[in-house]
Order: sequence, then structure tokens, then C-alpha cells
Amino acid sequence: MTVNFADTQSLMDITARPDIVFVKGEGSWLEDHNGKRYLDVIQGWAVNCLGHNPPAIREALNRQSGLLINPSPAFYNQPSLELASRLTKASVFDRVFFANSGAEANEGAIKLARKWGQKKRNGAYKIITMNHAFHGRTLATMSASGKEGWDKKFPPQVDGFPKAELNDLDSVRALIDEQTVAIMLEPVQGEGGVIPATKEFMQGLQALCKEHHLLFIVDEVQTGYGRCGELFAYQHYGVTPDIMTLGKGIGGGVPLAALLSREEVSVFEYGDQGGTYNGNPLMTAVGVAVFDTLMADGFMDNVKARATQLSEGLLKLSAKYGMKGERGVGLLRALLLDGDYGNELVLAAREALPEGLLLNAPRPNLLRFMPALNITSEEIELMLTRLDDLIAKVRP
Repeated sequence: MTVNFADTQSLMDITARPDIVFVKGEGSWLEDHNGKRYLDVIQGWAVNCLGHNPPAIREALNRQSGLLINPSPAFYNQPSLELASRLTKASVFDRVFFANSGAEANEGAIKLARKWGQKKRNGAYKIITMNHAFHGRTLATMSASGKEGWDKKFPPQVDGFPKAELNDLDSVRALIDEQTVAIMLEPVQGEGGVIPATKEFMQGLQALCKEHHLLFIVDEVQTGYGRCGELFAYQHYGVTPDIMTLGKGIGGGVPLAALLSREEVSVFEYGDQGGTYNGNPLMTAVGVAVFDTLMADGFMDNVKARATQLSEGLLKLSAKYGMKGERGVGLLRALLLDGDYGNELVLAAREALPEGLLLNAPRPNLLRFMPALNITSEEIELMLTRLDDLIAKVRP
């Protein structure tokens, strides 16, 4: 395929992109305009939970596009009802609001918590979040995030997001005051370096919330929808959150996200929340197809098996090269390098011939792995073999 790279000048320049254009994909593989194939263990940053171009999503899009695409969120539509019912029956939550992105879902969670604070906590509005957290790119979610340097990007920040340390309960307790309404965190900090919250910490947060009459919010935009080996990551911890957000995997590649809450927390009034495309049948029909695929017999068992395989393979590489181990939950994992050469590995992997490998280094001293949940054992072994070769070549 011939590509006119001059056309790239029509796009806003927001990130450094290589001179390749992906034209098709299937499962764990992508193909660029030159016909080169890439084994993809990023999958759109954990978005494509069923891989590229999965039949279940294609069929849902084709079927629903022939029926109804967008009647307006002012009316009910069947796919949104079906997906909302599936989500509430599979979780501890009672109500669902569908959104288009994880950031929008998290923005909704912030609004819902503040509304609850107005009604139940004398106007309390502060939400304790964590250093190194990532909650999105809107002004409010950037302020809620603990990503280094973000407090200086678009000042002034939105007020009301004091930062604690993940897995340090005392740091959270010290921030609670009369204006505190909620505690919000990712069960596993993805952008922060794939750092899981401990069970003790999560249960301690729930106890703090009950003691001080606060809301417990889990941002499962990246960790939800089977990514961590259970349908939702909070299920690993034996806790009952009040609010949860979903994104990325819920749509398997289409723009879909969700804000879920328990009944007593669902305090929005008419006009408080909405959106032009929220819950449209085309996207929620895909959400139903993805949910049903994940819930099929044996699917989650295979996710757990592949997670064990990936973890053990990364540990072997770590031992071979004297690295610092691996960490993560389910198929969200990181290899801790023994130096700051993660970006060099990413580049070498992408440029490898005859086939490339797509990796991610959210920090220069580690690699993050977010493969399709249906990646095969053979593909994981191939990835580990190629990564071994790359480390031998790139490692200082």
C-alpha cells in the first residue's frame, strides 16, 4: 500500500509516531502498509481485550448497524439495557451510566461523589487519590491523577484531590478531613509502573471509608473486564466499592466506558449527567458481545493460565539477566529491568526483521505487557523468545 506521509501534517502533533501505518490486524497480530507483521502485546494499551478485528465484535457491529445506531440517550435502547443488566448482575453495583472513554467515566465518578457529598456530607468535595495514579486527560481527571509534572501542564488544577501513597494506609488517613467525600484509586497502577494495591491496603481503605462515611471508588478502566484474571480486579480483594469505572476492554476496541454505582450512591438528578453518544446501541451491542465472550465457559480459565505462563516466563528472563523480577495481576504485568533501557527495547522490538514486536515502557526501567486476553500459549512463548534475543542485543 502506498502512503502519502505528507498527510500526517493534517493531524495535531501530540505524540511521536513512527513512519508506519497499520492497515489491518487479526488476533495478536498487526500488519503495516509495507506488509510487515507485528506481534502486539500492547493491544491499544489494554483496549483490545479480544485482539484485533475479533469476529464477535465484527458480527455485533454488522448486526446492530442494520437495526439502529443512535436514537438519542433521551430514549431507552435494547443493547444498552442488556449490557447494563449484565454488568449489575455480575458485580456489586446497581446502576450504570455509559460513557465514551475512561476519562469521561472517571469524570462522572468525580461528579457523582461530589453530588453525594452535597446531599449526604454537608458539601464535602475532596477526593483522596494516589501519587503516580492515572485517571484520564480531562482537566479534572488530570488533577486527580498523580502523574509527575501534570500539575504544571494546564494550571490552575481543579481543586480537591489531595494525594496519598499507594499501599500506605497512614498516608491516606492523614489526609481525611471534614471536606473529604471519597477515596479513589486504581487497583493496579498501570501508567505508574504496574504496581498492585495490596489486599491489606484495599481492605484498610474500605474500613476507613466506613469509619468516616466516605465513598470508595475503584478506577478499573485498565484493570477491569478480565484483565486481572477476574471480571473486575476489586474481586481479588474481598471489598465492596461504592463506585467503579470501566473503559478500554469493555468495548474491545470501540469507544465505550461505564460508570457504575450502588443504589444508595446513585444520586444524580435530571440534568446532572448526560452526553450525546452515551449508551448508543451500536457501541453497547459490542459491549454485550465482549461481555458474553468473556463469560463463555473456559475463557477466564484460559486468561489465568496465560497469566501464569507470562509471569513465569518473565521471571525466567529476569533470573537469566539478573534483573529485578516481575509484577502485576493477571495479564497486566511488568518486567523490571536492571537499567533504564526500556525505550531502547521498544524501538529495537518494533524495528526487528522480518517481524516486529510491539512493547510498551511506561517507565525507562520496565516493560509493561497488556496482551489480548485470548492470546495463545504459542504466541506468549514466541514473544518471550524474541524478547530474550532483544535483551541480549540491547542491554548495556
